Amino acid sequence: MNQVQNDEVRQHVRNRYKQIAIQDVSNASCCSPSTSSSSCCDGVNEISSKLGYSDEELSIVPEGSNLGLGCGNPQAIASIKDGETILDLGSGAGFDCFLAAKQVGDTGKVIGVDMTPEMVSRARNNATKNGYKNVDFRLGEIEYLPIQSETVNAIISNCVINLSPDKQQVFHEAFRVLKSGGRLAISDIVTTAELPAEIKSDLDSLASCISGASTAKELKEMLRQSGFVEVIVEPKDESREFIKDWVPGANINDYIQASIIKAIKP
Repeated sequence: MNQVQNDEVRQHVRNRYKQIAIQDVSNASCCSPSTSSSSCCDGVNEISSKLGYSDEELSIVPEGSNLGLGCGNPQAIASIKDGETILDLGSGAGFDCFLAAKQVGDTGKVIGVDMTPEMVSRARNNATKNGYKNVDFRLGEIEYLPIQSETVNAIISNCVINLSPDKQQVFHEAFRVLKSGGRLAISDIVTTAELPAEIKSDLDSLASCISGASTAKELKEMLRQSGFVEVIVEPKDESREFIKDWVPGANINDYIQASIIKAIKP
């Protein structure tokens, strides 16, 4: 894609998630605004349970921070420690940031970056109303992070990098801001078969975490090109059970599934 096309994709995604941010939380689920007839409308907590979040995790976050937008639980693979600095790429209303904030404690810090102003505002309001002092939500694109180099211990992200029109640049930036020994712990979507042409070219499908996904092989190569080592891309077969509801009747789970993505900066 050229820069004009990249910006068109970003603006489409930004507009889609703006609508999610400003609508009532009970109507937001999966990776796209859903309708009352969608099977994704079973309740945000039920969706998040399917993604791997515990009842305890779901109970301790601020109301309105969990929009049910993920495809996994990056907290489960991040090995977050007290006092660390954690960065969340595409932080939305702050759900994963607030969970990470509990783990890093008062001496740690969590930074959330999101390109949708309405999401950043919602996350900041959630933080202020609930007294979170160790979280910082910043407006920015994950391809051009508003973060100093070599300042982050771990990067988490949940079903966001697939939305980027320049994934290689995302990984370059991730490598830049991580400290030596820093790690990636990402839940995201990968393609397992060639998507139908009508889905692959559809911007709404891209904004719904479908048509922008890469293969596991492509992701591994991009991560290595950016300098990462110990690269793991592990598809989760069980994710097909909730992915099939994203586009009812389209058998989309035949083409994509969620994966765990891990890597280390030497």
